[in-house]
Amino acid sequence: MNVIRTAGATAVIVALLGAAAATVAWRGADTDPGTGALRLDRPGTLVVMDAKGTRVRQQTREGEELGTGPDCRRVAVAAGTLVCLRGLPGPFSSEVRVYRPGKSKPEVTLPVWGQPSRARVSPSGHLVAWTVFRSGDSYAASGQFSTTAGIYDLRDGKHYGSLEDFTVLVDGERTQPDDMNFWGVTFAADDRTFYATMSSKGTTHLVRGDLATRELTAQRTNVECPSLSPDETRIAYKKKVGADWQLHVLHLRTGEDTPLAAPAGIDDQAAWMDDDTVAYGKVEQGKPFVYTVPADGSGKPVKLVEGSSPSLTTSER
Repeated sequence: MNVIRTAGATAVIVALLGAAAATVAWRGADTDPGTGALRLDRPGTLVVMDAKGTRVRQQTREGEELGTGPDCRRVAVAAGTLVCLRGLPGPFSSEVRVYRPGKSKPEVTLPVWGQPSRARVSPSGHLVAWTVFRSGDSYAASGQFSTTAGIYDLRDGKHYGSLEDFTVLVDGERTQPDDMNFWGVTFAADDRTFYATMSSKGTTHLVRGDLATRELTAQRTNVECPSLSPDETRIAYKKKVGADWQLHVLHLRTGEDTPLAAPAGIDDQAAWMDDDTVAYGKVEQGKPFVYTVPADGSGKPVKLVEGSSPSLTTSER
């Protein structure tokens, strides 16, 4: 077993949460500007990481700058909730901060064991999720990283722990291999259903999660970093094609799989700008840029803004 995938995993998380007060106290002199300068309640604006990948920036899709926000490594926003995943020195390695409109200080701060990878907010703004890289798992080769993902409910403060603590069903059979990795959570609007990627024994699976039953059901292989469309009929994702990833859109009802007109080699969790448009990040000559591309496989990529980790502000539901 690795260091956290044990029957005591929940106890480890509780211990980390219990230490959060000391962590916050240590940051008494924190100069993070928070989101006071951002307009999280203005729908239809872009929130991205800046070109250095260290600070949140908000602007209109037409290019008007609206303000800068907290120091983060990954960011996501929906329904007035912004989740910021930031790297830290010390034993916790990372921290999840959750902000609300007009607030200079985070509403919730959670220590996380690992290095920042992905972040997401549910359409309602009630749930936040994160993925981190970590090392030290017993099944991994020396120096190799694994991933883990977690979910937190802002309404009642419920921490769902690691997805590794959920029951996993593959082909209808319960399975719990030691080498499971999870990443790239994306939420449905019901605040119960979500999708993520699971990896085990060299195979990646799209899994459908249920927070009420704490079950994960494998749906399809070769699906990474899923992103559920606003109408919840499709998933944009990375598909391994040869040595590279290619952005695709999967139609959940028909199983039809559509390659997008983005170049190969995109290593990002895409974001939907609307039901017809997908955004993603791409590094060019050492600088990150956000592109959009039609979700039906037509057209060609359009460079939108400089930055990374794109998401779109939405109305509160």
